[in-house]
Amino acid sequence: MLESMVPRVLVVDDEPGIRAALQRGLSAEGMEVTAAADGTEALRLAHTGAFDVLVLDVVLPGLSGYRVLERLRAQDVTIPVLLISEKNGEVDQADGLDLGADGYLVKPFSFLVLAAQVRALLRRRDTAGRQMCLRVGELEIDRAGREVRWAGQSISLSPREYGLLVALASHPDAVVPKDDLLRMVWGEEQLVTRNVVEVYIGYLRRKLAAAGADAMVQTVRGQGYRVCAQPA
Repeated sequence: MLESMVPRVLVVDDEPGIRAALQRGLSAEGMEVTAAADGTEALRLAHTGAFDVLVLDVVLPGLSGYRVLERLRAQDVTIPVLLISEKNGEVDQADGLDLGADGYLVKPFSFLVLAAQVRALLRRRDTAGRQMCLRVGELEIDRAGREVRWAGQSISLSPREYGLLVALASHPDAVVPKDDLLRMVWGEEQLVTRNVVEVYIGYLRRKLAAAGADAMVQTVRGQGYRVCAQPA
């Protein structure tokens, strides 16, 4: 399983005062908080699979919060998103919810209300996550607890290794190209090369092999990678 079960919240706002206040407040609520200031970084971090809730400002440099949300949902990233915005019109709120937001708060807002909404999203994610279990042969991934097991044995993975495994196991026996894995795990805007996928696939394979799942992740030369229940 991943090392920490503390709720992880990604806060994205271009105003330093709001970022700092939310980071302090949510940390005091027992959450692990990471802060970002622009849409490009928000998209990259959200793709890592390391966070349980995203608190996302609508007006951001780079990509707007709406565009970040739109891209995440288009790529089947299901992290709960709470939008925050100075825009208080019904159309603005409807647009955000229609794009896949799980909540919408208008600035200035009460921190108590925001914290309550974040806790509600965490509870909802936990409830839904009980049914979010991926199984491929002896491999079992509990997406609620971010636990990975092979034949009942727990495997400890980093967030990026976990993200790669989920991306592959979500499409068992199908080949997932390197470029798709790069987008899903590192984000479209991240300045990394395709070689980083090979490096982390190597890390993932070594941890799976140590648990007895030597041939779980297979290379399809010239195409990408796949997860299979049976060796090729």
